[in-house]
Amino acid sequence: MKRILSSLVLASVFLTPAALAGPGHDHGESAPAASSNSPKRNPDGSVFLPKTSQRQLAVRTVLTEAKTVPQTVELTGRVLMDANAGGRVQPTQAGRIEAGARGLPQLGQSVRKGEVLAIVRSSAGAIERANQQAQSAELSAQLELARRRAARLAQLEGTVPQKDIEAAQADVGSLQQRVAAVRGSVSASESLVAPISGVISAANVVAGQVVDARELLFEIVDPARLMVEALAFDASLLSGISSASASPAAGVSVPLRFVGAGRAQREGAIPLLFRTTATGAVPLAVNQPVKVVVNTRNAIQGIPVPAASVVKNPSNQDTVWVHTGAETFVPRPVRTVALDGATVSVVDGLKAGERVVTQGAALVNQVR
Repeated sequence: MKRILSSLVLASVFLTPAALAGPGHDHGESAPAASSNSPKRNPDGSVFLPKTSQRQLAVRTVLTEAKTVPQTVELTGRVLMDANAGGRVQPTQAGRIEAGARGLPQLGQSVRKGEVLAIVRSSAGAIERANQQAQSAELSAQLELARRRAARLAQLEGTVPQKDIEAAQADVGSLQQRVAAVRGSVSASESLVAPISGVISAANVVAGQVVDARELLFEIVDPARLMVEALAFDASLLSGISSASASPAAGVSVPLRFVGAGRAQREGAIPLLFRTTATGAVPLAVNQPVKVVVNTRNAIQGIPVPAASVVKNPSNQDTVWVHTGAETFVPRPVRTVALDGATVSVVDGLKAGERVVTQGAALVNQVR
């Protein structure tokens, strides 16, 4: 009897249909197992980054070294045009723009000193034109009378004084010049020439445009000769400047040479003037705001690293990533001072001999 019951139980187990979830009740595919060899942020804040990921992110490091560096001061500056290597083109009379022999110059076009950039054809008002024409007609009539008088006196040569004949001829010449001047003023034209050789940095005209006198039409600059003006609020800085550089963007540095300082305050600060010393065109534009890093003669102890090595942590602190192991990177909050636009000096939070990430630090900082 027991054998029969056991057989029935086994049969019921194998014959029972499998329980299937109804539509909408499936739980999808099972989650894939987490890979232990993928980049991740450890609980202590360090980052595990495999060698393959380091190569993909182009992570580069450098062994730090303590050095004596000059103390620096950061100022806010603005790029200016060199008065001796830049110029503005303005008409002296109102008129209509006409293109020169090479057409109207475009932005970035190189021009030579004395080259005709455009022609301004005088466009006087109706009343002014009518007055000029009336004056021209009056002078023409006077000229005709003077010619006849000079001809009659010439026929009476020997009977009239020679000085009267010469005076009549002089009147004819004077009236001829006056007529030519008045007639030329009706349709006068002015050629606008380049005051210096350089590059067109601003062009505000099109063919047929009507412009007023003293209106700014073209600006010309020499991209290799620009000035930078910075504002200093500490007068003692004037006697301690050894070198300077301008930084228009992160990681970009343009060497500068100190020219001089103004002796009158502007907005509570003393204006400092610098000149670019790089050969060739520099990555600066007129009126561009820049950060000016001034190196003083005072020295401090620090660890120079590229500016790209410094990133912000979640607490908005300056941080560098130290390569402590083959696949381990540890964040270090630091205090830095700028040396130039491309280099900073770490004065606190980092030791000499540690390996710091110089390329790809922002990517390492994004690992979660």
